[in-house]
Amino acid sequence: MTGAGLEFATMLRRLRLEASLTLEALAEASGVSVRGIGDLERGRVATPQRRTVAALADGLRLSTTERERLLGAARIGRTPRPQAMGLRAFPRGVDDFVGRRAELARLTTLAERETGGIPVVVAVSGQPGTGKTTLALRAAHDLARRFPDGQLMFDLRGTDEDPPDSAELLLRVLKALGVADRELAMAGARGHAELCRRVLAERRCLLVLDNVRDEAQVRPLLPGTGASMLMMTSRRMLTGLESVHRLALGELTPAEAGSFLTTLVGRERAESDPGALAAVAGHCGNLPLALRVAGNWLATRTGWTVRRLADRLALEEHRLDTLTAGDLRVSAAFHLSYRQLTPTAARMFRLLSLVDGPDAGAAGAARLTGQSLFDAEDTLEELVETGLLNTYQDRYRFHDLLRLYARDRLRTEEPAGAAQAARSALHAWLLENTVMAGRWYEPGHGAPPATWRGTVDLSTADHARQWLQAEGPNWLAALRSAAVEGDHARVVEVTEALHWFSDQWIFWGHWPEVFATAARSAETLGDPLLMATHLNYHAWALLVCEGRRQDSLDRSAQALVAARRAGDLPQQGWAHKYSAWAFRLLGDYAAAARHNGEAATFFETAGDLHGALQCRVENDQILVDGGLHEQSVAEILDTLAFLDQVGDRIEPHIAEFTRTNLQVLIGGAHASLENWSEAADHLRLAVDLCRTSGNTAMESRALVHLGNCLLSAGHRDEARDAFSQCLDLGNTADPTRLTEARERLAELDG
Repeated sequence: MTGAGLEFATMLRRLRLEASLTLEALAEASGVSVRGIGDLERGRVATPQRRTVAALADGLRLSTTERERLLGAARIGRTPRPQAMGLRAFPRGVDDFVGRRAELARLTTLAERETGGIPVVVAVSGQPGTGKTTLALRAAHDLARRFPDGQLMFDLRGTDEDPPDSAELLLRVLKALGVADRELAMAGARGHAELCRRVLAERRCLLVLDNVRDEAQVRPLLPGTGASMLMMTSRRMLTGLESVHRLALGELTPAEAGSFLTTLVGRERAESDPGALAAVAGHCGNLPLALRVAGNWLATRTGWTVRRLADRLALEEHRLDTLTAGDLRVSAAFHLSYRQLTPTAARMFRLLSLVDGPDAGAAGAARLTGQSLFDAEDTLEELVETGLLNTYQDRYRFHDLLRLYARDRLRTEEPAGAAQAARSALHAWLLENTVMAGRWYEPGHGAPPATWRGTVDLSTADHARQWLQAEGPNWLAALRSAAVEGDHARVVEVTEALHWFSDQWIFWGHWPEVFATAARSAETLGDPLLMATHLNYHAWALLVCEGRRQDSLDRSAQALVAARRAGDLPQQGWAHKYSAWAFRLLGDYAAAARHNGEAATFFETAGDLHGALQCRVENDQILVDGGLHEQSVAEILDTLAFLDQVGDRIEPHIAEFTRTNLQVLIGGAHASLENWSEAADHLRLAVDLCRTSGNTAMESRALVHLGNCLLSAGHRDEARDAFSQCLDLGNTADPTRLTEARERLAELDG
């Protein structure tokens, strides 16, 4: 039974029961047989004749209004619906469509799967310029044959000042579906939504609603039952809609962006300078709209080389102006979304362009705008909902071109003094939190004092580490700014707080810069103790992070001179300790032992237990590297016993890091002695300790040693697993260990 036939049958039965008539009584009153009335009420007769319906209306003694409704329901059943062969209203497709294979595959899967009579509704969302409409068009063309009753596309003009409302859209859709004016009039404006759902339930249609403003605009158009499919595109995420499949679009991959540009400018020009083509794509942020503008520009200016456009786009201050081709302007697409923001969200959007790093947290955004954390989170989510901001793991990020647009709005709309004040407040907040977070790892400090009132959760060392790593680019920029502005005391305070934390994040890539900046600030302050301290830190960074052994020796020698001037025994000890480390790596074990002995004496005299412990570890390392493996095993066990003996007199994170290092060291010594089982046990313990502390740099070292040990012992599968786990650590691991792990896996595969 069709939806229309069901409506007539239901209405007839309801009217008969309301009149308190049996089938026999109505048959007698109307002259229609009992069987005929029964068939009509059961829907067995889908197209009742007008005279039959009129007779039934007379027998039921219906009012004029009720009579017309019953006749209207019968007419709907008799009126043939347009079979939408040829009912197709798609604009011209895009011939140079590139990429989006995963998205197209998902849409195809959704269109093909059995839904049990529930229509498929998909919301495609994304920032301005991500190609939502283009994807919808391509998918609609690909899926058209699966929807034989028609394919329709409507532009809902969601970015217009006065977009059509749902009532206007319903009328347009119903007319496009071929619903007669008489049916529309009978249903009335209030009944159009139900009529639309009924029509779609009877067909297998593909309906594309492009450029949706918000949920209210489309909610009445959502089908309830049937085999139709509805695709919506919107800059908004349309979070309020239920039972919707969501497809979020981002930028293209670099490879897809290159292919897209190649189709626009021609293979010969693209291949003449692939580096320039990649640069153009990069400056466009791989955003489809920006790529199309750049490609169209080159396609219409054959005298331009790709390199010329790449160089022009490299100028950030002119990039958005350059990305204009005819009536296509990237900035205009952004402005359509920006003008729909509330004033509070628009100000947040502008001020976020002051963030130096690639992303920001809610607490930092709150400091920028002066909002409470709760209000700032709401404002950030408005920007996410409108497609002007991306979010991932509680971090908020601009697309590169949107950041440039936000900066332009900042210059245009925000008073210069207000912008600078917001930036200064953010930098001060970042450095304050960096000190508090870093001190979790410093002897004599730990958790923030009870009097500290921060907006960041630094209640545990792990939270502190996560914050320092997430905000690394931002607090580094604040540190640079403090140095440029001459706030040298602040620079050395911040860097001092990060000294022991740096062991937790060795291969971040910026410690040499951080400690070099602090050394210059200390020199400017003219304090020899500060100079010695930060020169020593810089010596460590040069040695461990960059492998510059001779440069590290030079720096530790300068630190020793400054420490002597200051009369400071611990810093003299550290200068010798770092010298010992460098000489060991240079293979001069005698010089290493001499300097380490000097360091141990200074630490013992000064009562510096942390320094003395590190000298013990350095002695053990010299023995291992020097080939004295049996002796080194005994010495390492002695150092571990010493570590247990001193207990909580050693700062917990330093103790944990040192214990891990010693387990790696003794594992390596046992491996050199071919004690494979003992070596593997120690190295597995080291891996477990690293995972507890989150120290991926040390974990990568332990995993490679473990893999080599297992490989030598003939356990190839276990070795492969260890090397694979090392690669899984990603860019926070020791780069040399990652390289070694790749090489070992290649050998195993070979």
